[in-house]
Amino acid sequence: QVQLVESGGGLVQAGGSLRLSCAVSGITVINAMAWYRQAPGKQRELVAAFTSGGTNTNYVDSVKGRFTISRDNAKNTVSLQMNSLKPEDTGVYYCNGPRALYPWGQGTQVTVSS
Repeated sequence: QVQLVESGGGLVQAGGSLRLSCAVSGITVINAMAWYRQAPGKQRELVAAFTSGGTNTNYVDSVKGRFTISRDNAKNTVSLQMNSLKPEDTGVYYCNGPRALYPWGQGTQVTVSS
């Protein structure tokens, strides 16, 4: 059974940084994983993802150049380094597969103050 546990969120001022982590269990190979976020009152959106079997990455335009997705296959974790945070980055962040087929974790709250 797949289990996803996100951590690393918090309250940060605009311009600051956070590093999110997702502990993945129940999946042998985590080459293809993604990060999503859900802002208050909005639908969940894909923010960053590994594509092409994990060889490439893709980002939503609003975070390009600021966010970096990475993975540690030995530890079965996927991370999201977020720099130059903006108030519009506020939301609950989740990890999942590129098609979001796994059960959702509890997410981790990111709040960016202006």
